[in-house]
Amino acid sequence: MLVPIRWLNEYVDLKDVSLQEYCDKMIMSGSNIEEAFKVMPGIEGIVLGRVLSIKKHPDADKLFICQVHVGMDKPVQIVTGATNVTEGSLLPVILDGGVLPDGRKITKGELRGVESFGMLCSAGELGCEDKVVPVAVKDGIWILQDIGANAGQDFAKAYEVEEDVVDFEITPNRPDCLCMLGMAREASAVFGRELQYPDVKIENEVDDVKNYIDVEIKRPDLCKRYVARVVKDVKVEQSPWWMQKRLMAAGVRPINNIVDITNYVMLEYGTPLHAFDIKMVEGGKIIVDTAKDGQKFVTLDGTERTLDADSLLINDAVKGVALAGIMGGLNSEIEDDTETILIEAACFDPDGTRRTSKKLGLRTEASSRFEKGVDGNLCRTAADRVCQLVEQLGAGTVVAGAVDVYPEEIKPVTTKVRTKRVNDLLGIDLTTAEMKDILESLEIKVEADGDVMTCTPSTVRFDLLEEIDYVEEVARMFGYDNHPSTLPKDLQIAKKNPDREIEDLVKEKLMGMGLDEIQTYSFVSPSGVDKIFIPEDSYKRDFVKIINPLGEDTSVMRTTLIPNMLDVLERNNARFIDKVEAFELGRIFLNAFKTDEGLPTEKKNVCIGMYGEGTDFYALKGVVESLLKELGIGEAEYKAVRDNKTFHPGRCAAVYKGGELIGEFGEMNAAVVDQYNLPERVYVAELDFEKLFELSDLEILYKPIPKYPAIERDIALLVKADLESGEILKVIKASGGKLLENAELFDVYRGAPIPPGMKSMAYALRYRDPAKTLTDEEIAGPHEAILKALQEKFNAKLREM
Repeated sequence: MLVPIRWLNEYVDLKDVSLQEYCDKMIMSGSNIEEAFKVMPGIEGIVLGRVLSIKKHPDADKLFICQVHVGMDKPVQIVTGATNVTEGSLLPVILDGGVLPDGRKITKGELRGVESFGMLCSAGELGCEDKVVPVAVKDGIWILQDIGANAGQDFAKAYEVEEDVVDFEITPNRPDCLCMLGMAREASAVFGRELQYPDVKIENEVDDVKNYIDVEIKRPDLCKRYVARVVKDVKVEQSPWWMQKRLMAAGVRPINNIVDITNYVMLEYGTPLHAFDIKMVEGGKIIVDTAKDGQKFVTLDGTERTLDADSLLINDAVKGVALAGIMGGLNSEIEDDTETILIEAACFDPDGTRRTSKKLGLRTEASSRFEKGVDGNLCRTAADRVCQLVEQLGAGTVVAGAVDVYPEEIKPVTTKVRTKRVNDLLGIDLTTAEMKDILESLEIKVEADGDVMTCTPSTVRFDLLEEIDYVEEVARMFGYDNHPSTLPKDLQIAKKNPDREIEDLVKEKLMGMGLDEIQTYSFVSPSGVDKIFIPEDSYKRDFVKIINPLGEDTSVMRTTLIPNMLDVLERNNARFIDKVEAFELGRIFLNAFKTDEGLPTEKKNVCIGMYGEGTDFYALKGVVESLLKELGIGEAEYKAVRDNKTFHPGRCAAVYKGGELIGEFGEMNAAVVDQYNLPERVYVAELDFEKLFELSDLEILYKPIPKYPAIERDIALLVKADLESGEILKVIKASGGKLLENAELFDVYRGAPIPPGMKSMAYALRYRDPAKTLTDEEIAGPHEAILKALQEKFNAKLREM
């Protein structure tokens, strides 16, 4: 919201307040400021010139020779190519030696043999932004309105073009501040100055509005109020300079007096208005109703738009004439020959306006205000203000009365506010009377009864609904810089919650093993599960779908981290990165499993991916084992998985603890690798972080270093090729008794002289007695028991080492 300070002073007198002080105090009262700047700064040496005569250049068809009076004894000769200059025009002139705001120096010279002693200036050359240049002078020299200034006067001073402007960032909950009176109300409260509202009076009214128009609201849920006023004998021309200047400073381009008046009142009151050429309103009737599904409508910008049954349309007796709250129709546009206009001031539903605006991709100054909320109680005042300005500017004759359809009056929300509660929350000590003064300065009616205040705000304040909202009002008007700084009464020691502690431990351990952490988007393409061959009936295909996705690639929430990991590996491989070891701890979203509230389950998984020299199935298994050990998860079981099409059928394992699946890992299926243009062998693991958290045990139990040595025995077993090592280890540990301290696999061999269908598996067994040194005879019994159990269970045969 651009707030020109000179315009603001019309409502609250801040002439003795510097721009810096104004900004500082507004910030400390809770108003966010983007920037403060000057409109058209640095204009020096530009004078007013009156064109006395103009003739064509003798040697150039597109040049003209002007004699311009600039307050000197003799007129100045200036050659120009502008086609909008006429005799008698008043315009800004820069003379020989002058410097434009952009730093260009103007010197006398010759154009096709004719001397020129200066330059006639356009608005753009004087630093005026193109988007606010008045339509009348948009494509030529700036022809100025005659305001009684004399030729030779300083242009910037005579027309007061340089002005301080503050750009406020207005939050969505404060649409009351999207207007000059709203910001004046804030300034009045902050500086303790009286707020002066416009004195809206219409001196002369004729005829009766009921002879011109009737209004019917068929959708009161989408249109809360509709006020129509009529002005006849309209004269469409430029608006006066004082109005153009204010509009330009506020970022709005002056167009003509009627449009400028409606824009001016919108900026003043925050109520968007629209003017129709009443001769184009057939049947003398306005009907507010939704469009027919598929109905075509051409807006003021000349674009044909297709509406649906949710789009609110302003209709006459035959056709649509405006898109409610967004843009008028081309078929009712005000033109130079318009004689009678209908002025619309309405209150449209924010949600309905937002939906239509978004569907059509059409956002306007009006729609942005209606989307945030417009006070229906201001409609009549805003319409009357338009009529007052029309009368004041001599732009037409106001027809008496207004058609005001207001099905259900909007009433303020009354709230009880406790003084003690406010003080306790803010850590201050204000009396009820002091709080009452603060709230009343914001035009909130307050009735105090002891410690309780009954507060009734103006209906422009949509944000004041509960007691806490008034706490904020007191806090900001008291001044954030005035709040005392205090230390917490109790010593608070920050501590991570257990979930975050385990999460950080997982990341630290994986990074400590040389893996790089990655982070990818939760919004993914549904084709990702196709590329890793997830079965059609898998819960991983039941996606949470995005209602308005940016594209197909981000249209669903991910159910697995593996496609994201493979995308990252593919991207690195395409950039000639020879080796990558990475992990991600991220969320997945399972629509197939609902929470108690009926929402999709959201959970965390850990995904590990690697390729390159030194990476293989066992390297990945080692990473998984080390991670489980770090989390205190011992005795995990690893079982071969042959039916997961994402992985190689012979190089995939699932890891279990106590019968609960923690995750799966292995070498990627060759077909998956081809889908991602990756190296021949890629290894990936996906683990359930929530299971890791549940099973983790970070309590460390210390045992003394053994006093007595261990006896180690290696055994090599000839077993069937499909037998899993985990099954063998179970039997070894169950049969070894108390003396068996550890058993682990250290070699697997296939090939000659091992028979086909068989393999050799070598294990290291360690025996120890914590109370004495063992002898060979003492371990012979447990060792034989292990070999016997293996032979009976698996028909395992002992090979010579």
